[in-house]
Amino acid sequence: MKQSSLKKQRTFRLGLSYLLLILVVVVIIYPLLWTIGASFNPGNSLVSTSMIPENPTLGHYLKLFSGENELYYGQWYLNSLKISVFTMLLSLVFVSMTAYSFSRFRFSGRKNGLMLFLLLQMIPQFSALIAIFVLAQMLGLINSHWLLILIYVGGQIPMNTYLLKGYFDSIPIDLDESAKIDGASNTRIFWQILIPLSRPMLAVVAMNGFTGPLGDFALSSVLLRNPAYYTLPIGLYKLVTDKMGASYTTFAAGAILISIPIALVFIALQKHFVSGLTAGGTKG
Repeated sequence: MKQSSLKKQRTFRLGLSYLLLILVVVVIIYPLLWTIGASFNPGNSLVSTSMIPENPTLGHYLKLFSGENELYYGQWYLNSLKISVFTMLLSLVFVSMTAYSFSRFRFSGRKNGLMLFLLLQMIPQFSALIAIFVLAQMLGLINSHWLLILIYVGGQIPMNTYLLKGYFDSIPIDLDESAKIDGASNTRIFWQILIPLSRPMLAVVAMNGFTGPLGDFALSSVLLRNPAYYTLPIGLYKLVTDKMGASYTTFAAGAILISIPIALVFIALQKHFVSGLTAGGTKG
């Protein structure tokens, strides 16, 4: 009787787990499929669209790159990719060096520095929008992508430093000491030991650095005023609010295209995520 009861409980739990998984998939997949269908549907309104278009068309995708009515989608796409790629690369450099310093060295102000990072994590970046705008105006850096990149990189450092520092702390310091006995410098230990062993967490930092600018609207809309300098979030917002015609189906097409570079970066970094999971499973 006990075995039968345990078997029923396991079956119930397994069925409940599958049900929850199906619900999560539906919640995630349904809006995506609807947006894809809308992007191929004729017309400008989402009200008349269906998930499977009756007369699918590529017109909305072609319109994005037509350049009509100040619709510089191709330029916005390049702007977003430029900002995202440089934010990702600079975040990897600064976060890895900062995390290594806090993990492996003991220096004056170390605890205060970690506490400062913790406090910075709690302050949302948009709370400083006015100060950032005034500073950009004083420096003449309105419509500057590089100022935007530096702000994004600065915003990535506190949280990602905590993540990477924790990962560095999990790597035995005996490896460092053995390398030092063999004559390795701290720089060599950092590049040849810690960095290769930390690829899974570096992949997380890279993913955060790449996707953050692609989804930001508040900060970029404050600093970028010229349509030629817009990023995708600003451009698509203007597409449905300004004089460009409020084409929601064209907006859907533009939103779908944003996901392509994110998917490609995730696929490129996926092997590092998987290697981290398998390393964690075989550790010890």
